Amino acid sequence: MDRHLRPTRLLDHQHPALLRLAEQRGWNDLAPDERVGAVYAFVRDEIAFGYNTSDDIPASQVLAEGLGQCNTKTTLLMALLRGAGVPVRFHGATIHKRLQKGIVTGLMYRLAPRDILHSWAEVQHDGRWIGLEGVILDARYLDGVRACFPARRGDFLGYAVGTENLGSPPVEWTGTDTYIQATGVNNDFGAYDDPDAFYAEHSANLNGLRGWLFRHRARPLMNHRVAAVRPSALTDSDAAGCTTTLVAGRG
Repeated sequence: MDRHLRPTRLLDHQHPALLRLAEQRGWNDLAPDERVGAVYAFVRDEIAFGYNTSDDIPASQVLAEGLGQCNTKTTLLMALLRGAGVPVRFHGATIHKRLQKGIVTGLMYRLAPRDILHSWAEVQHDGRWIGLEGVILDARYLDGVRACFPARRGDFLGYAVGTENLGSPPVEWTGTDTYIQATGVNNDFGAYDDPDAFYAEHSANLNGLRGWLFRHRARPLMNHRVAAVRPSALTDSDAAGCTTTLVAGRG
C-alpha cells in the first residue's frame, strides 16, 4: 500500500466510526478536489477548536470528542483523507508559546515550554504537496477573535492565531495552501509519513508534572476560554476582557 494511504495506530481510518461518517457524507462519491474540500470543511468547522488530553491520540478518539487543536485535528484530517483515498502526509514543527497567549494565561503561561509541538497535513494535489494548516480553527472561533479585537485586521499573534491577515486569512480550501498559525512557527522539522513516526521521534508536548498540570488544571481553563470567545458566548464585558488580556503580536 502507498505509505501515504496506509492506516496506522493514530490514523485508524478503518475504525467503524470513521467508515460510517465517510459513508454518511458520501465523500467517496465526490471528485478528488471536492473530496478534499468536503473533508477539510468538516474537520475545520464541525470539529470545534479545543484542547484534547494529549497530542498522540487516534483519529477515532478525536472524532468522538468532537474537538481538537493543531495536532489532533491534523490526525483526524489525515485519517479521513486517507480513508477517502487521498494521499496525505504529516508536517511537523513547533510554534512559540506567544501564539497561545490569551488562551493560556498567568502561571500556566509562564510554566509552558517556549516551543510547542505543531503540525499540519499536506495533501497530494495536482502533482504537488499542499499544506492544510488552516483547518485548526473553526469559523465561529475565528469570528470571535475578530470580535474581541475589532481594530485588528492585519498581522495578529495570540489566542491560537498566527496570521498576517486576521481580516481574511487563507483558511478556505481552494486547491492551494491554507494557514492560520503560520506566523507563530519557529522550528520546522519537515515532512513525515504519518504522525506516529513524528511522535516516536519527538514525543508529545507535555509529560510528567507539566503533563499532569495541563490535563487536570490548564486544559479545562483553556477550553473554557476558547468557548467564551465564540460569538454566541460573547458579551460586551467578555470582549473587553479579551482586549485587556493580550496586546496582539507582543510577548
